[in-house]
Amino acid sequence: MKILKNNLKTEISVRTEKDFPKKGIEYIDIMPLVIDNEAYQEIINLFINRVEGKKVDYIVSPEARGFLFGSPVATKMSIGFIPARKKGKLPPSTIITDFEYEKEYGKDVLSLPKLVDGDYKNKNFYIIDDIYATGNTVRAIKKAIEDLGGNVIEIGVVINIKELNSDSIYSIMDINEE
Repeated sequence: MKILKNNLKTEISVRTEKDFPKKGIEYIDIMPLVIDNEAYQEIINLFINRVEGKKVDYIVSPEARGFLFGSPVATKMSIGFIPARKKGKLPPSTIITDFEYEKEYGKDVLSLPKLVDGDYKNKNFYIIDDIYATGNTVRAIKKAIEDLGGNVIEIGVVINIKELNSDSIYSIMDINEE
């Protein structure tokens, strides 16, 4: 793994695991960034600085590692947090939409919950995830929100694997898998 950009001042330690969760995939383990309090706080603060000043009603993050970053940002900013959950993890009465997308190692289906105080129409959303590889997860969330009439202000990730995509997103770190 080659680091192309790193906005963290804290010493970083990102582990990789070959052939996980299936053969041919190199898994990027961001847990050291969460376990280390200084690095974790710095990441949360970088996202807060990025979102501040934008008219954002909700932070949206996909299950499960995205929750680690999106939820504390929403809490510290006193705005709502929307978990994009895997199909079957939300009760049917709370699901507003399901959407399928392709990942590096298979297909997945996520669900967006109904909002407590209305619908997605004309609300502003900021998507936060851990790693942007092919981008299909956050692109699918973005499309689902837009299909519901919402506005995605920006997508932000901790790590962007530049060689796998050309999308313009906010990232704390850019890497190439080498």
